[in-house]
Amino acid sequence: MQLDHYNAVCSALPHATHVVQWGGAHVWKVGGKVFAIGSAADGGDVAVSFKCSEMAFDILKEQPGLRPAPYLASRGMKWIQRQSAESMDDAALEDYLAESHRIVASGLTRRLQRELGLCAT
Repeated sequence: MQLDHYNAVCSALPHATHVVQWGGAHVWKVGGKVFAIGSAADGGDVAVSFKCSEMAFDILKEQPGLRPAPYLASRGMKWIQRQSAESMDDAALEDYLAESHRIVASGLTRRLQRELGLCAT
């Protein structure tokens, strides 16, 4: 996935905000909490880190082209980094980015979820 496509996918998610930080990483947040981190080397495919369920983490971390996300997974967080499309194509990555957004948004306070229009109540 190219950087422009990654940014377009993330920007389409509700109340997603973008910042470039940590040495040029494209960081996407919802309610101030990170749900995706992408960085591209020399205009190539972007390496994308995203939050996932514990079950998905246990399965994905063993797949070629995927690994526990640097820094995040080593701190006990369930984050995966896709380095190549070897085991996960772009369509699947898009689904995981949407799920990461949902997981992070569900962890926001009820008040913030309501303010952002992310919950029915």
